[in-house]
This record gives sequence, structure tokens and C-alpha cells, in this order.
Amino acid sequence: MSAVAAPLAPPAASITARTLVATAATVAGMAAVATLAHRPGVAGNAPVWFWALVVALWIAAWGVNDRLTRLPLASGPSARARDVAVPVLFGLTCFFLWEVVCLGFGVPTVLMPPPSAILAKLAVSQATLVADFRQTFVRSVVPGWLLGSALGFAVALLADRVPFLRRGLLPLGNFVSALPVIGIAPIMVMWFGFDWHSKVAVVVVMTFFPMLVNTVAGLEAAGRLERDLMRSYAASWGTTLLKLRLPAALPFVFNGLKINSTLALIGAIVAEFFGTPIVGMGFRISTEVGRMQLDMVWAEIVVAAVAGTLFYGLIAMAERAATFWHPSYRRRRAA
Repeated sequence: MSAVAAPLAPPAASITARTLVATAATVAGMAAVATLAHRPGVAGNAPVWFWALVVALWIAAWGVNDRLTRLPLASGPSARARDVAVPVLFGLTCFFLWEVVCLGFGVPTVLMPPPSAILAKLAVSQATLVADFRQTFVRSVVPGWLLGSALGFAVALLADRVPFLRRGLLPLGNFVSALPVIGIAPIMVMWFGFDWHSKVAVVVVMTFFPMLVNTVAGLEAAGRLERDLMRSYAASWGTTLLKLRLPAALPFVFNGLKINSTLALIGAIVAEFFGTPIVGMGFRISTEVGRMQLDMVWAEIVVAAVAGTLFYGLIAMAERAATFWHPSYRRRRAA
């Protein structure tokens, strides 16, 4: 019997030196043209050749990103580097276009400040931004998110045990979720005062029902065969909950936590529009808009976006560690 030789596997692709050079050249070109946009002869009245350079760099960035995306990279350092490089290059391209359009056309800063002006404001307003971050995120968002999510989870367990609560609370949850935060916030300010307590109350209202609905749905996610097996072992409701239904509900619970991480930040900022001490992201945004200081408004938006992204990322990391067994996180190993 003759042995049939197995075909050799193709060598794993990697990011070529040409692609690296093209990426570096594109980024350097965008930096040079963005710097050129600040010169007196270009800012506010950019000539045709300047816009030709901008279009050429945009096409080059598009081509490099397309080439990186199409590379058949196996899992490894090259694939991870590509997964980081593509969104970074895309984001740099967007900020480059934002910068050169604002400067080249002389857009007034009261309408749209360029990214360089926002970065400059971030650099000179660190003390104010840190104080606003502490007031909004540390004193309002995090406590409200924890309290609202914990209450929603606890009531979901109670509703799972008492059927009439589930039938009564879920329609109420859909109704409350449809209420606009701009209508809830002034009521909570009147009830709980102008300090952080009213902001926490708004966040609790906004985060309670998403956690309730997701947890109730997750508790129903366990399969019928697994439930029948637990009944055959004469397992109690509590044992079945701890060993089967709660583990199966974890993806739904983390989904509620991630949804609440964004709702909490939005709710706290909007609530500060209706009354707060003279500190906070929402207070600063509403005040600086009235003063036409749009660079400070965008600086606050950047801080809020970064904080919200990191908050969401931490929850996603915890989800990956707790639900690594879930199909969405399984990784197939090459044979």
C-alpha cells in the first residue's frame, strides 16, 4: 500500500515591508499636510494643490487600509498588529480630514473647532476636566450604575420566583424604558436636590429596567433537557438557579451591564443640565455652549467618550473572563 503524502500547508502570511513602508509614509504625509494647514497662506484660503494633496493622502490611506484588511493572516502577532493598525489608521484619517477641512476652509471655532484646538484645550484645562470627571463619573455614574444594576438583578431573581411579578414588571419596564431622560431628570432634581444624589437617582431609573429585562431573559435561556436533568436529580429551585440557570444567564447579565454603562453616563450628564453644583461634565457643557467656547465643550466630550469606552471595555474584559465557554468566545484551534 502506497502512502499518500499530505499536501503541505501554505506558509502563514505576514505584513510585508512594503505595506509597513506605505503605512508609515501615509501617516507621515498626513502629519505634514496637517501641519501645513496651519500656515498663514493656507489656513482659511487653501489653494487647489493643497486639496489635491489631501485627496491623494485620503486615497493612499484607503488603499493601505484595504491592503491590510485583505491580508490572509493567521492568528498570531501579525494578525493582532493588523487588527490594531486598521482602526488606528482609519481614525487618524478621519481626524486628519477634520483638521484640514476646518483649517483649510476657515471654519469658525464657534461652529467646529479642529482637533488641534481641542487637544490644546485638553492640555490647558486638566484641573477643570479632572474635577468634572470626578463629579460626574466617580460620584454619579459608577454609584448609579452599581445600584441600578444590582436592584435590577435582584428584582429579576424575585420575578423569576414569583410569576405574577414577571408578568407585571416586564410591561412596566418597557414603558419606563421609553420615557425620555430629559423628562425624568428635572423631577429627580426636584426630589433629591442639586447635588450628586439626584444624578444617581436618574442613573438608577435608567439602568434598573435594562438589567431586569436582560436577566429575566437570561434565566429562561437554559435548555429544557438540562432542566429536566436537574429535576431528575431532585434539585431545588435554588440549586438549579446556582448551578444551571445563572451560568446560562451570564451573557445576558453582562449584556445588561454593558448597555447600562452607556446609559449611566448619558443619564448623569443630561441630569446635570437641570441643576448641579458648579462642577460636572453636563454643567460644563451647558455653560460653555452659552459662552460659545466650543473647544471646551469638545474637550468634555472627549473625556466622556474615553471614560465611557474604558468603562465598557473593562466590563467586556470581565465578560470574556467569566463566559469564556460561551460560543461567541470560543476559538477554534488549528488541527
